[in-house]
Amino acid sequence: MSALDLPLIVEVDELAGLLGSEGLLLVDLCQAPTYKQYHIPGAVHIEYGQIIAARPPVHGLVPECADLEQLFGAIGISNETHVVAYDDEGGGKAARLLWTLEIMGHQRMSMLNGGLYAWANDGHQLDAGVVEAIPATFVGHYSARPIAETDYILQHLQDDDVVLIDARSRDEYIGRQVMASRGGHIPGAKHWDWQEIMDPLNNQRFKGRGELEQALAERGITPSKQVITYCQTNHRSSLTYIALKSLGYTQVKSYPGSWSDWGNRDDTPVE
Repeated sequence: MSALDLPLIVEVDELAGLLGSEGLLLVDLCQAPTYKQYHIPGAVHIEYGQIIAARPPVHGLVPECADLEQLFGAIGISNETHVVAYDDEGGGKAARLLWTLEIMGHQRMSMLNGGLYAWANDGHQLDAGVVEAIPATFVGHYSARPIAETDYILQHLQDDDVVLIDARSRDEYIGRQVMASRGGHIPGAKHWDWQEIMDPLNNQRFKGRGELEQALAERGITPSKQVITYCQTNHRSSLTYIALKSLGYTQVKSYPGSWSDWGNRDDTPVE
C-alpha cells in the first residue's frame, strides 16, 4: 500500500512501514514540550492554536483561508501531500486538523488511530528534537460543506432528517456545568460524549466498528440523516466528525464555535 492509498483511520503498524515515503507528511499536534522529547520520526509540529480562531466569547472558529494556506505551506503540505495527523489525547486535535484540511479542499489525509500513545506503547521508534519543515506551496479550495453555521442549525431544528450530536460531558449537556452565558444543549441534540468513542484499554484507539455503530443506532443516528456534531469549541466534536466519516457517514457537518457560540447568544433556543 502506498502512502497515497492510506485510509482515513490509519493503524500504527500500517504507518510504521511507510515512514519516509515520498508524498507523506506526519503532523504532530501534541504539546510542544512533548513533541521535543518524543515524536514519530519525521513528524513536523504545529500548535493546536494555529488551526483555530476566536472572537471572544466565541472560540474554535475557522481561521482565514490565507492564514491556513500560509501555515500548511510552511510546514510542508502541498496539494498533493498525504497528511497523517496525530496527538496525545485520543485524536481531538488531529481530527480538527483533518476537518480544517477538508474545508480547504484537501482530501489526502488520515488520522493515526491511538496517536502517540498507541505508537509508543506498541514499541515503535520515537525521536527527540525538532524536525525542520521543508516548505511547500498549498493552494486552498474553500468548501463550506463540512461546516454547519448557527443559522443553518436554527433552520433545521424541526427537520427529522437532521440530527445533532453533542460531544460534551453529561454535566455540560444537562446544564449542570455551564461554560457560556447559558447552560444546556441545542434542542433535540443527542448526547454522545467524545470519550465514549475511544477505548482507554487499547491506547485510546477507536472502539470497534460494531460498538460505535450500536451507540449511534441507540441514538437514532443513521447514515441517511444529515448529522451535525458540536461540543464547546468544535475540538471534541471534530473527533466525532471523523469517527462518523470513518464509519461511512457522508452527510456530516461540524459547528465551529459550537456551544461557545450558541450558549452565548440571545437568539438561540436552549434545552
